Amino acid sequence: MKFLDNLALLVGRILMASLFLPAGVGKAMNLAGFAGMLAGKGLPMPDVLAIAAATVEIGGSILLVIGVLPRLTAFVVGGFTLIAALTSHQFWDITDSAARMAQQNNFFKNIAIIGGLMFYFAAGPGQYALGRRKD
Repeated sequence: MKFLDNLALLVGRILMASLFLPAGVGKAMNLAGFAGMLAGKGLPMPDVLAIAAATVEIGGSILLVIGVLPRLTAFVVGGFTLIAALTSHQFWDITDSAARMAQQNNFFKNIAIIGGLMFYFAAGPGQYALGRRKD
């Protein structure tokens, strides 16, 4: 890989983590509130799910930045993002057009994030990572 390819992978990992880390810290700082929101959606075991969500977002962010376990990280964070899209951005159930459009936008942003994680899954972390492959 060339310098710019490796730099792009590093910057991409940092940018992806910049989405998940603040969200995970926010959840960790208010687990009860987040669990209450999950309970309001009718999800089972909201306290466990709240801890799991914060853990995936914080842990996934750290693993993204340092480039360790890229395939597992992409799979777990991508799966989490899909679940979040399906449970939190159900635009198909909203009748108000403005709210529907906002949730549809959020849903497809999550789908695009999964696409970025699929690229990471395939490309790996690049040279600037602790878990880099020796190709």
